[in-house]
Amino acid sequence: MTSRMQFRLETHWQPATGNEPLSYSLKLTNLSSEPITGFRLCVSGPARIDPAATVEGGILVERLSNHSEFAPLDNFTLEPNASWTVKARGLSYPLRHWSDGANSAYLLLEDGSTLPIPALPTRAIGDNATLKRGAEIYPVPENVDVPVAIIPWPQSVEISGNRPAPLGLAPVAKDAVADKAIAAFDALTKALFPVEGIVRGVSEGGLPVNITLQKDVGAEAYTIEFQQNSIALTAGSKTGALYGLITLGQILRGARLYPDTFNFPLSGKIEDAPAMLWRGTHLDVARQFYSSAEITQFLNILAWNKLNRFHWHLSDDEAWRVEIDAYPELISVGAWRGHGLPIPPLLGSGPHATGGYYTKSAIREIVALANDLGIDVVPEIDMPGHCYSVLQALPWLRDPQETGEYFSIQGFPNNCLNPAREETYHFVETVLTELLELFPSRTIHVGADEVPTDAWSGSPQAKQRLAELGGDTAAVLQADFLRRAQAFLIAHGRITGAWEEAAHGGGIEKSNCYLDGWHTVEISAKLAAEGYDIVVCPGPVYYLDMANSPDWSEPGAGWAGWSEPEKLYEFDPVKGWSQDQKKHFLGIQTCIWSEPMTDRGVFDRLVFPRISAMAETAWTKAEAKSWTRFKAMAGLMPVLYGVG
Repeated sequence: MTSRMQFRLETHWQPATGNEPLSYSLKLTNLSSEPITGFRLCVSGPARIDPAATVEGGILVERLSNHSEFAPLDNFTLEPNASWTVKARGLSYPLRHWSDGANSAYLLLEDGSTLPIPALPTRAIGDNATLKRGAEIYPVPENVDVPVAIIPWPQSVEISGNRPAPLGLAPVAKDAVADKAIAAFDALTKALFPVEGIVRGVSEGGLPVNITLQKDVGAEAYTIEFQQNSIALTAGSKTGALYGLITLGQILRGARLYPDTFNFPLSGKIEDAPAMLWRGTHLDVARQFYSSAEITQFLNILAWNKLNRFHWHLSDDEAWRVEIDAYPELISVGAWRGHGLPIPPLLGSGPHATGGYYTKSAIREIVALANDLGIDVVPEIDMPGHCYSVLQALPWLRDPQETGEYFSIQGFPNNCLNPAREETYHFVETVLTELLELFPSRTIHVGADEVPTDAWSGSPQAKQRLAELGGDTAAVLQADFLRRAQAFLIAHGRITGAWEEAAHGGGIEKSNCYLDGWHTVEISAKLAAEGYDIVVCPGPVYYLDMANSPDWSEPGAGWAGWSEPEKLYEFDPVKGWSQDQKKHFLGIQTCIWSEPMTDRGVFDRLVFPRISAMAETAWTKAEAKSWTRFKAMAGLMPVLYGVG
């Protein structure tokens, strides 16, 4: 019967008015010729129905974070060509953008089977604007105030003349290290621009690029000298040589694709080095899974932007994504969401098992590629909070005597590893041991964000440990946890990365850690003044899940505001910082949280060109930045999916 059944779900958002409270309505239409009864409507998306919401036209039967199940009132039959509407008047936060609403839906039928149904994008009452997706590609203007196309803009550009753009580049080197840079550049250009032949021999029109490595040149620095029949590239390392080649590749593409706007220089020099040590991005692969192929291409794009850190967020409440030999349940249970599974459909996943994980062999390949591209991969296992998926996979980690419930801000119950249990530390050290073998980075990130203030309040073991520590808050227990986790990493020669909440309670040692400052620049400045090394990534600016504007038609989140590309580009991450505070400033990164990104067109819309805008802030001296210049070239930068 179900094979012939067809339904459509429409959802609408109505903000509160003076006469009526807010409403989030779900209208299910039966497009088949058969009536249906005894069903539930199951939806998920970023929006979270408040458990205390008033529901009209039905009943909220189940709710876990953003997964909700509604049932009609007793003895209801949905007849053919008829509709059933249920309204929720109460959400964890108001909807601000079309991607906030339900992006997946299914029916749970009377016989226990499930039926996926299409969920149309949520519309705001009274707003009929075309919904946006896909990267905004700025057109290249006819006239630009600089002769060459380069992002991020170099430290010094003194060039003259214009030669016809060569068909390609023919890099040569006498040094084995420089040869590796050439190989990396060749692979990079083939991956990003497969038919352009950017690297080619002299026999096919390639212009010779002679590469020399010199010890007195900075590790990421390079110099390019344009000569009559060749180019001389000098660098201090493989990565510096790669960056120089990337600059030449960008100049070549600009001159080839837009010869009336950009030149290929006949003579002169480019001298370049990054302004900041840490130039990176974070990617959350727990809320949405990205295949190894997607991660690989994303790393290529980071390299084209001269970014050098990839903060890989491998676990969260919604999923666990890395193979750990000691605990196979982490991937057999924690990597998958679906109806009837320990983790239900969330954030756009449907009733069928959805998810994935990275095998150790896949991780080794990704880390090797990143190394070739000059990118340090910083893995994150978020703990002690954000561990709902871990605890669903390994329930024995809980205090067996714990009673009651506490909830995370995202609506997950009892989602924190218990710092009072030795089983917790055995688990943590076992997982970290396997991570250390996979990731050569000096930095391992342990999360430490958003632990609920009443976490472990029903655990006798936690209460006893808290009494021993002489404290009375969850922050004291988290600090105790972080001391042990950091001590383990220090013993293995690693630095501990964490979100800014790791400073609460003073549990993390300043000399062997860095913190991601994600709330405000003022908080980051305060932590720097206290002696913490800081990577600045404030949500209102550098969180790329935030929408590009306040318009409903833009996708993305809005809890931290919005950040259009120009606003992000012009943002000063250390405005008002003292010189002493700046001594603890490592750099900046964007953070890509994936809740709204079931639709990969939304990913492109939110990430590009904003990631390039951040890259220029990280590389280019502040006084040399120009939004007009950047915007003229941003359309030449690659995007990941290219969907509209």
